Amino acid sequence: MLSSKLPHLLNTNQVPKVFREQGILFGYRHPRSSATDCIFSVFQMTNETLNIWTHFLSAWYFLWKFLAWSYALDVWSDRYTWPFLTYMATCCIYPLASSFAHTFSTMSSCARHICYFFDYGALALYSLGSAVAYSAYIFPEEWTDSTFHHYYLSFAVLNTIISTSLSCYSRFTEMEKPKFSKAIRILAFAYPYVYDSAPLFYRLYLCTARGCTENAVPLHYRHIAFAWLTCFLFATHLPERLAPGLFDYIGHSHQLFHICGVIGTHFQMEALLVDMTDRREWLQASLPAPSFSQTVGLVVASTAVSLIIIAAFSTTLYSIPKFSKEGRKRSRD
Repeated sequence: MLSSKLPHLLNTNQVPKVFREQGILFGYRHPRSSATDCIFSVFQMTNETLNIWTHFLSAWYFLWKFLAWSYALDVWSDRYTWPFLTYMATCCIYPLASSFAHTFSTMSSCARHICYFFDYGALALYSLGSAVAYSAYIFPEEWTDSTFHHYYLSFAVLNTIISTSLSCYSRFTEMEKPKFSKAIRILAFAYPYVYDSAPLFYRLYLCTARGCTENAVPLHYRHIAFAWLTCFLFATHLPERLAPGLFDYIGHSHQLFHICGVIGTHFQMEALLVDMTDRREWLQASLPAPSFSQTVGLVVASTAVSLIIIAAFSTTLYSIPKFSKEGRKRSRD
C-alpha cells in the first residue's frame, strides 16, 4: 500500500538547477512535491533520506539527554545549571530544524529557500547556546571576569544576527555566483564558531604548555576535530565530487556532514558536563550566578530577532520575479 504512494524519483537533468547538488546524479524528488509527498518520501530511499533521518534521530537523542539532565539537576534553585540546559535546548532545535528543512524543501523553490532559512537560523541559535555554556564553564582562569568575558555574550548575540543574515542572503546569490554563495555561507558559520571557541583554544594552549591533566581536555579535542571535519565536508563536497553518481543515496558529503556534526556536538556536551562538574567550586567562587537574562532570556530574545530576519528574507524572496513566478506556478498545480 505504501509503495503505491511513494513519489517517483528524478535524475539531475529533470530538476531545476536550484535543486541540484554537486556530484549527485539520481534520487531527486519532484521539485513541486506536495506536503504529503514529502512526508511519504521520508520512508523512501532518495538522496535526502539519510539527511532527514540522521538529524531527526539526533534531535530525539539530544531531547532525551535534555530531559534526563533537567530531571537530575536542581534546575529551579540552582542557577549554575541554567547555561548548560540552555545550551542543550539549542542542541535539540538545530537537528530538528534541519530534518524538517530537508523533508519539505522540494515543495517549490521558494519553499526550499524558506526551509533552509529556518535551518540556518537554528544553527546560529546553537552557536549562541554554545557561547552561553562556554561563558559559564570553559573560560581559562586568565580571562575569567575580564573585559572580554563581560562582553563575550553581547558579541555572540551580534554574531547570531550576522550569521543568520549572511547565510539567508547567500541563497539569493547561489545560482549566479555559486562559489561566492558557498564562501559566504561557510563564513557565516565558521566565524561564530571560531569566536565562541577562542577562550577554549587559549585554555587548551595553556594546558598544553603547562602539561595539565584536566578531565575535559580530551573531550574538547574530540569536539574540535569533528567540528573541523564537519566544515571540511561541507566545503569540499567529498567524496561525491570525485565519483559522481556513486554516493547518491549513501555516503555523500552532506550525510557525513550531519553525522560528524552530531558526533561533535555529543563530545561538546560531554566536555561541558565535565567542566561544569569539575570546575564548579572555583567558578562559583569567581563569578556571580548566571541570571535568566544571560541564559534562557538571551536565547529567547535572539530567537525572536532571527525569526524577524527570516520573515524579512522570505518576504523579499516573493518580491523577486524569478521566485514569485515559480511560486504562482506551484499554486496552480
